[in-house]
This record gives sequence, C-alpha cells and structure tokens, in this order.
Amino acid sequence: MWRKGSSEGSDRFEYLQTLVTEFQDTDSEEAKEQVLANLANFAYDPNNMEYLKELQVTDLFLDMLTEENENFVEFGMGGLCNLSMDPECRDIILQSSGISLVTNCLSSQREETVLSAITTLMNLTKPSSRSEITDPAILQCMLRFSLSESPRLRNLAAVFLQDCCTQEQVTRAEQQMQGQQTAVGIPLPKD
Repeated sequence: MWRKGSSEGSDRFEYLQTLVTEFQDTDSEEAKEQVLANLANFAYDPNNMEYLKELQVTDLFLDMLTEENENFVEFGMGGLCNLSMDPECRDIILQSSGISLVTNCLSSQREETVLSAITTLMNLTKPSSRSEITDPAILQCMLRFSLSESPRLRNLAAVFLQDCCTQEQVTRAEQQMQGQQTAVGIPLPKD
C-alpha cells in the first residue's frame, strides 16, 4: 500500500526502480518472470506511466519480445499492451521497430500473448503507422484468427478488422487467401 501524501510519488518511483534493478541484477529466470509480471501490472495504472517512462520500461518490454522464454515474451507483450495506450509510449514503440516485434508475437502458441499483440497493434494504429499495421500478411492472420474456436481471439480479430482496416483491404486479403491453405492454426510466417 502506498503512503498518502507528498512522498507517495517518490515511494512509487523507488519501488518501480527497485523492480527494474532487480530484473537487471538477478540471474534467476523465475525472479525475472515475477518482476516482469509485476511491471506489466504496474503499466496498467496511468499513475505509474511517468515513472515507467523515466525508467525506460518500454524498452525493457520490447527487449523481452525476442526472448526464448515464453513467459518473458508473454509478460513483455502484456506490459507493452498496457503502455501502448499512452501516446509517448506509443511513439517509443513505433520508433523502436515495435510493429515488427509485436507482429512476430502473433504466431505465439500462447493465447494471452496473441491477444496482447493484437490489442497493442490496435493501440499503435495511427495515420503514420496504419499501412504497416494493415499489411496483407497481418490482415490474413487476423482473418484466420476471426475463425478461431476461441471466442476471445475470434472477437478481438473481428474488432481489429473492423476498426483498423477498410472493407476494401479486408476483401483484398480474403481474395489473396483464396487458393492458399486456410487451416486456422497456420502461424504467421517469421520475417
């Protein structure tokens, strides 16, 4: 529990700083996972945003997306998903080749990672990034997800196609998929 008063902000910053330092200093995978999960949760609270930016947690989460450890990827993707709602963090992600890192997470075997990746792509969509986010390969992936047995994945993919894409783009992606193998479980190819 945070103490009320003028020290609340500095206590919060110090605690977050301790977490980041612990992540950097520990050799324990389990401890790193716990810290990442905590940081991802803290990224959900807008009151922590300034501190997380100052501590460059966005970069830490981006770094996790290329790790072998699936928990690192899941927690990093979840944290980025939370941070991507903030305009400054969104810009950091976009300037750090974040779209391709996030897109690679669409082929994760973990539904939570995929859901966070889709939501992050939606949050990253702005005029300057729209063409990259609505790339035909991503649209085809979303079309496959929209046929998923998972209601969460199916519904989120449908929202992505509706909110981020034009009907023309969706139709073109559907036409490109005609004649291709359309089994639902095909992961997005790695670049």
